[in-house]
Amino acid sequence: MPENNASGAGPAAGAVTISEPQDYDFDAIVVGAGPAGSAAALELARAGRSVALVERGPFPGSKNVYGGVVYGRVLDELLPGWYDRMPVQRWVTRRQTMLLGGDRSMTVDFRTQNWGRAPYNGATTFRAEFDSWLAENAQEAGAVLVPSTVAASLLRTPDGQVRGIRTDRPDGDLTARVVIACDGVNSFLGKQAGCFTGDQADHTTLGVKETLALPKATIDERFGVTGSDGVDIEMLGATKGVPGGGFLYTNADSVSIGLVLGLRGLAKAKMRPEAILADLKEHPSIEPLVRGGELVEYSAHLIPEGGYRTMPKLTADGLLLAGDSAGMCLAAGIWLEGVNFALGSGMYAGRSAASALAAGDTSASGLAGYRTSLEKSFVLGDHKKLRDAPGLVLSDRMQRQYPGMICDLVEGMFTVDNPRPKPGLRRLLRRSMKRNGVRVRDLAKDALTGLRSFG
Repeated sequence: MPENNASGAGPAAGAVTISEPQDYDFDAIVVGAGPAGSAAALELARAGRSVALVERGPFPGSKNVYGGVVYGRVLDELLPGWYDRMPVQRWVTRRQTMLLGGDRSMTVDFRTQNWGRAPYNGATTFRAEFDSWLAENAQEAGAVLVPSTVAASLLRTPDGQVRGIRTDRPDGDLTARVVIACDGVNSFLGKQAGCFTGDQADHTTLGVKETLALPKATIDERFGVTGSDGVDIEMLGATKGVPGGGFLYTNADSVSIGLVLGLRGLAKAKMRPEAILADLKEHPSIEPLVRGGELVEYSAHLIPEGGYRTMPKLTADGLLLAGDSAGMCLAAGIWLEGVNFALGSGMYAGRSAASALAAGDTSASGLAGYRTSLEKSFVLGDHKKLRDAPGLVLSDRMQRQYPGMICDLVEGMFTVDNPRPKPGLRRLLRRSMKRNGVRVRDLAKDALTGLRSFG
């Protein structure tokens, strides 16, 4: 029996000290049936391990609202042939990066039909459908789904080994030799284990999103696509100077438009996120795309966007962190990805936990293969290479000055001002920099950072 009691969920409750169990309920417990959790449970079940997949919602995906892109290469390894079975809204065949400066915009527009056929590049999907599909695969492999259950506290032995979780159910302790925390950004379990340091608010953003219903024919016409082809638009300069960015995705018969906003910047600006989003929907480059859309869903959630430099400790004695719990969201301007990193980290967490269980050592040392696997894969490989990108993308210059500077430069290039001669690119650049308060040394510094990150 537990030696002390903790009531309620959250880090304030603290971990619960127990004696070393004589028998365990499961080999492993995965907390959170999102992409990371279901991937971890799937790998553990495939390895022949008994695993509980604990989900606080009534079913996987029930508490998630989502209209974004899932990239498929990690699914090739996790679930071969996934594209014949996964619930898909549209296959992304057109990708735009848009800079907004005042009532102007400059867009890089790329499209390819290579992305519209197997093995595909990315797809828009709804999390309620996608998460349920992933969890079903884990269950088919042998994982036990435990829904409508909150993991309130870690269970730890006197020497600090994690040995399960205390839930909000009566007599709801579940024991296991290893716990994988996939409980999302601001992970309570990770905090109880001492994996986090510093103030998380400094590198956390608030994501807000609206889903707007539109007829399929209208979406096809406005976005220039047909059939199951879709569009992914990422935006910079869409946030009224608050550090962050915007997005617009097409679904089968709706579009998802939203923003990610830095918490500190949002508080400092004293602006409501829904007001910034309403302003974005009225922008001349966006309004024609969303005009007449019927609001069917509004949502908000926190996103970890600090990248490699702000990730928590990924392992403790008997504990692994994966997905958003481990800060694995790539916010690098050109790329805004999270689900594929959640899938990858969950997959490697499950494999590492299975190996540690087989070796009889689930201490932090026995689980160290997890980080090694992540470093050899795209999960930490991409984050490490792009470790300076979040700071660059969320900087004041990138948010406030560069979009206007680029729009000024492009407007000047394509404005015909006869009988005056064309001013030349260097002159236009100097003029645009001056108008937007950009110094040469800052531009050079940021260009070097960008080259090191993206080059």
